[in-house]
Amino acid sequence: MSNLELHDVDVKEFFAVIDTCEGDVFLVTDDGDRLNLKSKLCQLIGLTQLIEGGKITNAHLECQNPDDESKLFRFNMFGA
Repeated sequence: MSNLELHDVDVKEFFAVIDTCEGDVFLVTDDGDRLNLKSKLCQLIGLTQLIEGGKITNAHLECQNPDDESKLFRFNMFGA
């Protein structure tokens, strides 16, 4: 499983990319909580604490699928 840091991500576009991922994508909090972002409920619960002004300010992700990590890395670098 690989790790990825995200910064200043548009939430709506981010969820659209997450929906296209084939494997599980976990948001890992500073407290060690692991939320599966493929779950809409976890998206609501986990990201409400990280959102400021409609953007994700900082997040640590773990991807089970290396292709998903590449997809999210490109999104992080270049946007949707």
